[in-house]
Amino acid sequence: MDLRQFLMCLSLCTAFALSKPTEKKDRVHHEPQLSDKVHDDAQSFDYDHDAFLGAEEAKTFDQLTPEESKERLGVIVDKIDADKDGFVTEGELKSWIKHAQKKYIYDNVENQWQEFDMNQDGFISWDEYRNVTYGTYLDDPDPDDGFNYKQMMVRDERRFKMADKDGDLIATKEEFTAFLHPEEYDYMKDIVVQETMEDIDKNADGFIDLEEYIGDMYSHDGNADEPEWVKTEREQFVEFRDKNRDGKMDKEETKDWILPSDYDHAEAEARHLVYESDQNKDGKLTKEEIVDKYDLFVGSQATDFGEALVRHDEF
Repeated sequence: MDLRQFLMCLSLCTAFALSKPTEKKDRVHHEPQLSDKVHDDAQSFDYDHDAFLGAEEAKTFDQLTPEESKERLGVIVDKIDADKDGFVTEGELKSWIKHAQKKYIYDNVENQWQEFDMNQDGFISWDEYRNVTYGTYLDDPDPDDGFNYKQMMVRDERRFKMADKDGDLIATKEEFTAFLHPEEYDYMKDIVVQETMEDIDKNADGFIDLEEYIGDMYSHDGNADEPEWVKTEREQFVEFRDKNRDGKMDKEETKDWILPSDYDHAEAEARHLVYESDQNKDGKLTKEEIVDKYDLFVGSQATDFGEALVRHDEF
């Protein structure tokens, strides 16, 4: 198991009645988070589908037959082959995956913009965001769901202020993007680390110890033995996460864990897709090689991107 299994993408609801504060939303993630699915091809190709199709919130449903999947995948391949030489290289796949992620972020912000820009002035103020997200919750001092919305609002305000570079509490579209997707901006990375630590550090001592680290991803079921992956994560914590061997992760160690500077997820996924599909092992893919592995790339399940393929207006 790795980070993507429990550091999920940040996604706000677009409708007033469904808006949720940050603590009730999924935790922010490091860049680029290609999917919140487990990357285990022995179980399914869901992670690869998300990464390749660019839909972090991909809904799996039977919309396309295998024949339709193959046909539409061929259309995508033509777009990935940037130099039109008839081959898809690892670099072209990497560029496609990054492009798909940027499109998701752009669409996510665009879909929410009108809901929060209440006065339609082309900006979103903190007051607008607060009123849309928290207005009804703050009227009830004792909500049935047990969440402390005032505390959540403080957390959102802190992130909003950090995203708001000029300090006027009015977000441009770029600043609002940084608020919704802080993992995409260098100047927001401290908030990614801070929120992650607050979520995992249950005893609020400013550190993440081994049990907090494990507890964030695994709930022990009575007397059941821990799965092997949990044992592996314990070893990972001792050997790699806790660099100074003091039994806990501080801010810098947590940052190294969730924001690794030496690992490119899009590059790793592109390399994986080439490795799994390159039948003649020449280091590049033909359309035939990709279509033959359609189940790895898209399968017969449609995502938001799959719906676009049906409309023939993809990317």
